[in-house]
Amino acid sequence: MEDPAGPSDAELVTRVLAGDEDLFGVLVDRYKLRLFRFVSRYLGDPEDARDVTQEVFFKIYSALDSYDPKYRFSTWAFRIAGNAAIDHLRRRRIRAIPLQFPADDESEGRKIDPVDGKPDPLEELSRTRLREALDLAIERLPDDYRELISLRHHGELAYEEIAELKGMPLGTVKNKLFRARQALRDLLPKGTV
Repeated sequence: MEDPAGPSDAELVTRVLAGDEDLFGVLVDRYKLRLFRFVSRYLGDPEDARDVTQEVFFKIYSALDSYDPKYRFSTWAFRIAGNAAIDHLRRRRIRAIPLQFPADDESEGRKIDPVDGKPDPLEELSRTRLREALDLAIERLPDDYRELISLRHHGELAYEEIAELKGMPLGTVKNKLFRARQALRDLLPKGTV
């Protein structure tokens, strides 16, 4: 994601490659949350996602000289993250460790009551149940639908970025995402949404 107040991602890459290595931290700050969420949805385990996200930034830094600035940095970074997550899943399956479902992020989605500063317990319970139902339903989607849902909603990529990343026409991406959302609705228990 490019910051209108600062240099573009491509400019930062150029400056890092020119020797201003501290600017890589700006790229990390711009993408760490989005890449973590994306990887976390793939892996279903926050600890593994943290490790893989760190690995992704190491890979990005190591391959920075192969980045082509005529493409979006975000697309390139998410491609590296997707490949790293898939590699991790393959290694994990080889070790025969069962997949775990994502744990709730205690800090995400809380509604604070301005009077007492505490979350509304019923609202919190409702959000937790919805998040769990969505996570379970997403896990049951076919791989290509699950990946597109993750890229769009957890990776916060635009349709155009997904099309570029996946090498698909824009219309195909929109159509598949529509079908993925329909499949997701069908998988959710009645009354959830």
